[in-house]
Amino acid sequence: MEIKLNKEDIKNLSLGAAVLGTGGGGDPYIGMLMAMQAIEKGKEITIVDVESVEDDAFVVAVAGMGAPVVMIEKIPSGKEAGFSLTSIERYFGKRADYVISIEAGGLNSTIPLATAAEMGRLVPDGDGMGRAFPELQMVTFHLYGVKATPMSMADEKGNSVILDTVDNYWAEKIARAITVKFGGVAWISIYPMSGKDFKRAAVRGSLTKEIRIGEAIRDAKKHGKNPLDALLDVTGGFLLFEGKIVDVIRRATGGFARGEATIEGLGDFRGSRLVIHFQNENLVAIRDGRVIASVPDLITVIERDTARPVTTERLKYGLRVAVIGIPCDPKWRTPEGLKVVGPRYFGYDIDYVPIEVAVKG
Repeated sequence: MEIKLNKEDIKNLSLGAAVLGTGGGGDPYIGMLMAMQAIEKGKEITIVDVESVEDDAFVVAVAGMGAPVVMIEKIPSGKEAGFSLTSIERYFGKRADYVISIEAGGLNSTIPLATAAEMGRLVPDGDGMGRAFPELQMVTFHLYGVKATPMSMADEKGNSVILDTVDNYWAEKIARAITVKFGGVAWISIYPMSGKDFKRAAVRGSLTKEIRIGEAIRDAKKHGKNPLDALLDVTGGFLLFEGKIVDVIRRATGGFARGEATIEGLGDFRGSRLVIHFQNENLVAIRDGRVIASVPDLITVIERDTARPVTTERLKYGLRVAVIGIPCDPKWRTPEGLKVVGPRYFGYDIDYVPIEVAVKG
């Protein structure tokens, strides 16, 4: 499989990425514009099947790091991710054959596309999460023993740093501190690995899944159908709640956007209240005191009438929304996966219950 993306593909992928971003990862709109601009300049964005990646290929993930709310104020020029990729290539003394998305959600699904186009690299149809998560070790590569470092970090001024840490948790701690010093946002090239390791550890089919999600929503609206129904069909998701946001508590601390949103029920959910806790991404959904969804399953807030995803930095009082839940990739439901991204890791004293079970009560 080899797909050369056009502008419509990029639009669909960006919309699908916002759904899988579970509120975090930054708004993919910025990366979408960069990718479309690259196409307008005559450059190509080519997605290839994961299995076609050679065992001895050099594969590198490119991403933005930091609190998504900061990215609204510090809009990237488009060159920063390229700075970090050039830095890691210089360190290893070789060219990256493939540029990959570290996560399937938000800005980090589209930035690698723009970077790959500008630098003439291929993009495999896979990533390290199948969604978005807030910390660097929260990738399937980590579960399979791939080291995050050596990694490079760059800012918009041209400063760059190479990190080599004892483990992936230390990579997260040190890189997060540097990100704060960089002004809340850093651009990174991370998890340098062989094609063999990538094929073993990746969540496959994530980019084409994003395109299918975006197509389903846009086609439903174009033909006068309910986009929410189309979204649930294409994702195998569940409608968790519908209502109006009545309170949002948000704070940027330690390089993360943390907080909670409270939603009063409307329609079939009138008389109920849903509280969503987030750390960049939505982590736990609690309806009337009962947990109905939690990480690693996906919790996504969308505009009620348009099915357009709402990122955590854009949650606001009075917005009428629907909340959907989507089952995560099976790799995250293993004991090893839950240790890294389960609700207890984030400080919640609850056991993970698969969403298809939790919604039944």
